[in-house]
Amino acid sequence: MKVLKFGGTSTGSPERIKDVKKIIESQQQGCVVVVSAFNGVTDELKRLFDQACRHNGEYMTGLNDLKAKHIDFARQLIDEKKHTAVFDTVDDVFSGLDTSLRSVFSGKAGNTPELLDTVVAAGEILSSSIISHYIDNCKLVDARNIIKTDSNFGCAEVDFAATNELIAKNVPCAKVTLLPGFIASDHNGRTTTLGRGGSDYTAAIIAAAISATALEIWTDVDGFMTADPKKVERAYSIKSLTYGEAIELSHFGAKVIYTPSLRPVYRKNIPVRVLNTFNPSLGGSVISSMPADDNRSPIKGISSIDSIDLITLQGTCMVGVTGTSMRLFSALARQAINVVLITQASSEYSITFAVTPEDSGKAVSAINEEFKKETGRNELHVHVENDLSIIAIVGEKMKNTPGISATLFSALGRNGISVIATAQGSSELNISVVIRQKSLNRAMNAIHDSFFLSRYIEMHLFVAGYGVVGSSLLKQLNDQAAALLEDCNLKINLMGITNSRKMVIDKKGIPLEHCSERLNMSDDNSDLDLFISQMAELNLRNSIFVDCTANGAVASKYADILSKYVSVVTANKIACSSSFDYYQHLKTIASEKGVRFIYETTVGAGLPVIKTINDLALSGDRILRIEAVLSGTINFIFNEIGPSMPLSEAIKKAREKGYSEPDPRIDLSGTDVVRKILILSREAGYRLEFGDVEIKKFLPEECFEGSLADFFGKVKEYDVEFEEKRKQLESSNLKWRFFATLDNGKAKVELLTIGPTHPAYNLEGSSNIISLTTTRYRELPMVIKGYGAGDEVTAAGVFADLMRVVNV
Repeated sequence: MKVLKFGGTSTGSPERIKDVKKIIESQQQGCVVVVSAFNGVTDELKRLFDQACRHNGEYMTGLNDLKAKHIDFARQLIDEKKHTAVFDTVDDVFSGLDTSLRSVFSGKAGNTPELLDTVVAAGEILSSSIISHYIDNCKLVDARNIIKTDSNFGCAEVDFAATNELIAKNVPCAKVTLLPGFIASDHNGRTTTLGRGGSDYTAAIIAAAISATALEIWTDVDGFMTADPKKVERAYSIKSLTYGEAIELSHFGAKVIYTPSLRPVYRKNIPVRVLNTFNPSLGGSVISSMPADDNRSPIKGISSIDSIDLITLQGTCMVGVTGTSMRLFSALARQAINVVLITQASSEYSITFAVTPEDSGKAVSAINEEFKKETGRNELHVHVENDLSIIAIVGEKMKNTPGISATLFSALGRNGISVIATAQGSSELNISVVIRQKSLNRAMNAIHDSFFLSRYIEMHLFVAGYGVVGSSLLKQLNDQAAALLEDCNLKINLMGITNSRKMVIDKKGIPLEHCSERLNMSDDNSDLDLFISQMAELNLRNSIFVDCTANGAVASKYADILSKYVSVVTANKIACSSSFDYYQHLKTIASEKGVRFIYETTVGAGLPVIKTINDLALSGDRILRIEAVLSGTINFIFNEIGPSMPLSEAIKKAREKGYSEPDPRIDLSGTDVVRKILILSREAGYRLEFGDVEIKKFLPEECFEGSLADFFGKVKEYDVEFEEKRKQLESSNLKWRFFATLDNGKAKVELLTIGPTHPAYNLEGSSNIISLTTTRYRELPMVIKGYGAGDEVTAAGVFADLMRVVNV
C-alpha cells in the first residue's frame, strides 16, 4: 500500500482537486491519502487570529469570506445529494472558529499557542472533509485520533509508540483512506500541530507505521531540482538522491519536502517519490538508500537559505576553557533558538553560528545573560552580521573526491563574491558557505555553472553609446546570436543600453532586434551613474560594460565599473591615453577583481595590434621601435584628395562615412594619433604621458579655433595649396602619410613623404599599417596591415573582444 500526500497548491482550486482525483483513481491498489488545507487557508486563518488578538473586528469579514470559499468548493465538486452532510461539517467547523475568535477578540481568551493550533487546524479538517466526500469509496479518518504528541503546541513532538499502535488499529485497508495532514492531538485530546510543512510529516508517519511500499509527495514542482529554478534558470530535476542528500538539501532551503518527514521513512527504508500534480507523467525525484547513479557531477544539488544572521563569540576567555560551547548552545536551546550552521576556529578563540533574523535578538540576549561575567570583564565580545545568506552544496559523491572545495571557492572568487564563513562536516556530504545576501543569485548561478554542465554560457551586456559603432555592434550580435548559441554554446543577453539622451535597463533582457525601439521609447533620461548602479544591482555573472563612445565622462567610470566585478570592453581611447597612473590603475583593478579590461579596438579598429604586442612581451621579446600609420581617417583623406576632390571635401567625406570622429578636428589635429601611439608605447613597456609625444600638425593652428563650421570655412582656404603640393609629390612618385613613431622611448606624430619602397606607400583607403621592430624582429620588422577605421570594422573588433572575455 502506498501513501500519497497532496499539498495546498495541488488542492488550490476545484479544477486542481479534479486532477488529484484522477491520480488517486489511477492507483492499482488501496492507498492512504493525506491532504493539506486548501492553498492559502492556513495563512489566512493565522491572519484572522492575529486580527482578533488585536481586537480588529475585520476578522469577521475574512471569516465569512473563508466560509464562502469552502462552500463554493463543495458545490463545484460534490454531488448535490451529499451537500447536506458536507455543509453541516462546514457549518460546525466555522461555528467553532467563530467561538474561538470571538473569545480572543473580546479578551475572554488569551493569545495562546494552544488556541492558535485549534484555529489553524480547521483548514485541514475542512479540506479533508470536502475531498473525502468527492472521492469515491473513500474512508475519512481524523488524524487527531491516531497521531499522538506532547503538548508543545505549534510544533509538537510525536509519541511514536502510541501513534504506531493507534494507526495499526484505526487505518483500514480501504480502497482510499483519507486523513487531514498537519494536525494531531496530545494525550489529553487537545488539538496540536506538527509544524509548518507538517502534512508531509503526517504522511511519513503513516507510511512508516503501515510499512508502505512507497510515500509519494505530490506538489507543484518536478521533484528536487539541482537548484531553486527561481534563482537558477537552468536548474533541472534530480532523478534520484539519498535520504541524506534530501535531508541536507531540505535543511538548507529546498522547500520541496519538510525535513522531519524523511526521518520515519528513512528508518523503515521506504522510498519517497516527489511528483508534480500538474505534470504527473514525469518521473519526479526518488529518495532512497540506494539511488541510481544518474549524475556525473560530484554534487547532487545546491540549496540556499536566503536570509540569516551570523553571530560570533570572540574572546580570550574561550581559549582552553572546557564547556564554553555547551554553555552557549544550552543557552540558545532554552530559548528554542534553532542554529542553522556552526563553525569554530581551531584556536578556540571564536565560535560563529547562524540563526534566522527572527531569532537573532533573542540569541544575543541569551548569550549576554549566560556570559554576563565574561562580557562584564571585557573578555568576550559578541558580533552580529546581518543581510547574509547560506549556500550549501550537497552530494554523497563528494566524499573522498578531491577538488570540490577548490571548484566551489574558485566559482565564487571569479565572480567577485566573498565568503564570510564556511562549514563542512567530516562526512563530506555538505559544504556550506555564508555570503552577502545581495550576491545570492549570482553565486547560485556561478556555482551551478561550475558543477553542472550547462548547455550554454550566458553573457550579459550593458552598452554605452548607440552611434555608428554601437548600433553596428548590436546588429552584428543579433545577426550572429543563433550561430553563437548553436556553435559556441554562448547566449547573448543585452541587459542595458544608454546614449547621450536616454537609457534603458531591463532585468529580463532587451531583444537585440528591438533595442533601438526600446531605447527610443524609454522614459528614463540618460544618467550614467544610475545606469552603472542599476547594472551593479542586477549582479549578473559574465557582466560586460561595452563603451562605444568617445566620451571622457564614460571613460572616467571604468575604475568604478571594474571594482564592481564587471568586465570592460572599450573602443574609447581616452582612459588608456589619460594619465599613466590611471591607465595602470585600471589594469590593476581588473587583475585584482578577476575581470577583463580589453581595449584592442582603441588602436587599429579590428586589427590585432595590442594583443600582438602583449604576446611578444609575454614571450620575452622587447619592442624597440614602432612606426605606424594609425589614422584611417587621415590616410583616407590623403588617398582621396585630387583634382576633383579638394582637401575640405575629402574631410567631409571621411566624416560622412564614419571614418572620422564626429568632430574631425580631433583626427586632423593629431590628437587621435597621439592617443594611439601613447597606448601602444605603454603596452610596449614605456611610461609615457600625453605631453611627452611630439606633435607636428599639417594644418595651421588657426584652423582648430572656433566652431566646427569655422573649421570647414578655414580649411577650404588651403584646398589650392594642398592640391599644388600633391601634384608636386605625384610628379616625384611620392605620397603623404601621417606617421606615429616610437623610437628609443620617444614618440612623435608628423606628416611625412614616402616613396614606392616604403611598406605604407600603397596603403589604400582608411587602412592602417604598424611596423614593429623588436629584439627578435630587428632585421625584418613585423608588419600588421588592414582596415583601421569604419563603424563595421570597429564594431567587429569590439565583437571579437567580447568573445575573448568569455574565451569563445
